[in-house]
Parts: sequence; structure tokens; C-alpha cells
Amino acid sequence: MACFLVPAAEAAVVTVITKISEKRGVPADGFVRKVKWLSNTLWGGSALLAFEHAWHGEIIPTFPFLTNAADAADRAEMFHEMATVGVTMALLITVVWGIAVAIMHAMEKKAKTAGEGIAK
Repeated sequence: MACFLVPAAEAAVVTVITKISEKRGVPADGFVRKVKWLSNTLWGGSALLAFEHAWHGEIIPTFPFLTNAADAADRAEMFHEMATVGVTMALLITVVWGIAVAIMHAMEKKAKTAGEGIAK
């Protein structure tokens, strides 16, 4: 249906945050780089889901573009799917990204500590 729109909306917001951060001069090797990972993951997942929905005929090239947006009952079902499946997917992607960033931070900290020990 339209569950891919939720991660796509999050991807748009994250992309805007990334662009603003870049313009403000936030170092690209830290925050911006890691947020770009989230953005790329969200955009990629949304694109794959959109392709899958198009493959199954749920996205059409004419208005209203989503087959389940034609009448009120179908729209209610579509919005329910977006609120449950779409939000769950977006949250899961963000949580996995957060775990990956935490692991990277721990590894960088450990490498820095090990490097300081060698330098002494």
C-alpha cells in the first residue's frame, strides 16, 4: 500500500538536517557522515519498498497514484498500514542505525585509547 511513504518522509527530514548541518560547517567526519548513513538507508529502503509496491500493482501512473487511495474505506486501511507498518519500519531502521553508530563510537574510542597507550 503506502507504508514506504513513512520512511521516505523521515529520509526527507534527515536529508534536510544533513544539508543544514553541512552549510553550518559541522565536520563531515563526525555527525554529518553518520546522519548521511541514516539518510541513505532510509532512501534506499523506501525506494525498494516503492518498487515492490509498483511491482504488485499498488502504485499506478495515474491519479491518485496509490490504488488504495481511490475511496474512503481504502484510504482508512492505507493510513492504518502507514501508522503501523510504516512507522514500525522507520523506527526499526533508526534504532538499527543508532546501534551501529554507538558501536562505531565505542570502536573509535577504543582505537583512540589504544593509540594513546602506544604513543606513551
